[in-house]
Amino acid sequence: MGCGLAPVSYAFGTEERNGDMAASINPVGWFEIPVIDMARAKSFYQTVLGITLVDQQVGPLQMALFPVTENAMGASGSLVKADGYAPSGTGVLIYFTTPDLDSAIQRSRDSGGTVVQDRMAISGYGFIALVQDTEGNRIGLHSRE
Repeated sequence: MGCGLAPVSYAFGTEERNGDMAASINPVGWFEIPVIDMARAKSFYQTVLGITLVDQQVGPLQMALFPVTENAMGASGSLVKADGYAPSGTGVLIYFTTPDLDSAIQRSRDSGGTVVQDRMAISGYGFIALVQDTEGNRIGLHSRE
């Protein structure tokens, strides 16, 4: 008994097909993280990740944009404050790459975040930790070392 879906094939860095999308293309193009207090959330992410977010108003959406480098791996996104956006500790989980996981975990604590899952090895892919931001969103931190 099947569900009618073709088996998924993952071949990182090749042109092998997965449905209509080449497996060499990362499917995430943008993300939005809901916030209640933009200044507090912006401070948290800037401190933990060591980056600068840029404020932008898009219609009714108050946004703080994460940095983006054209033609680089990964996706960018923004913090968003608007009607219909609600932080969640149980929804989608986004992982942010950091060169120093232990420092990012400590900066998260120092910035008012809560460690949900401390540093944990992920076989062959480095290490992760899960933290809850100042708004109540659960996010992941990832490092190769």
